[in-house]
Amino acid sequence: MEIIQQHFGWIVVFVIFCLCVFLYYCPIQTYINAVINHVPVGPVDLTLMRFRNVNPDVIVSQLITVRNSGLNVSASQLESHLLAGGNIVTVIQAIIQANQAKMNLSFEKACAIDLAGRDVLDAVNMCITPKVIKTALISGVAKDGIQIKAMARITVKANIERLIGGAGEATVMARVAEGVCSAIGSSESHKTVLKSPKLISDTVLEKGLDTGTAFEILSIDIADVDVGKNIGSELQIQKAEADKAIAQAKSEQRKSLALAEEQEMQAKVIEAQAKVIEAESAVPLALANALRAGV
Repeated sequence: MEIIQQHFGWIVVFVIFCLCVFLYYCPIQTYINAVINHVPVGPVDLTLMRFRNVNPDVIVSQLITVRNSGLNVSASQLESHLLAGGNIVTVIQAIIQANQAKMNLSFEKACAIDLAGRDVLDAVNMCITPKVIKTALISGVAKDGIQIKAMARITVKANIERLIGGAGEATVMARVAEGVCSAIGSSESHKTVLKSPKLISDTVLEKGLDTGTAFEILSIDIADVDVGKNIGSELQIQKAEADKAIAQAKSEQRKSLALAEEQEMQAKVIEAQAKVIEAESAVPLALANALRAGV
């Protein structure tokens, strides 16, 4: 007792110092808010959150939201996901909406999707309300050589189980565009496509283009079908022009050979004429030599 009495002043100072440090780091208003809303978070927990560089206001507000929604998520789970770099606000909203829509989405699964870089709230909304993806203009050529231009409207919904590691919208659009182009190319006539575009969409839909993606294709609708160029005729015209150019080239080649041969023959004629003239010029000389010899 005497030791306590002797150091009572220092003890009071130490207690006051500890109390000041505690009040500085402990968010009193946040703790009062937690108590009022019956959230099981103590002042020590809130203080430790500050030391771990976690915003206690965010944790408490999300715990209040979770409690009002009837879900079972602890403060440590929220803090762990926040420290891992996740967005706990989006995750909580996502599991609340999934719970209201009777979807099987656990907090752990939602956290994994969020940490994988996917928008888990947008994925849940796409599960509830399917999304329509519109492709760019797709061109294909039927067997009769007529080009068909069309657009495809793809109705998809997110597949929660394949969100992690599944391909995105760009892959779905590329696969559908390839399928539509292939289906148009398999048509006997462009009139078939114009008459019943649904045949094309049904053919594409049967290929299971959503395999390995984060989506499930509900329907594919072919829209804005239009007739393009007559590719077959253009190819035939190009081939005819190419054949004509080849024939003209061969004709010019033959003409050049004939002209060269003609020039060669003319040169031979001139050479023969020169030889005749040379022979004719030798006749008088031979006569003169004969006369001198007295023949």
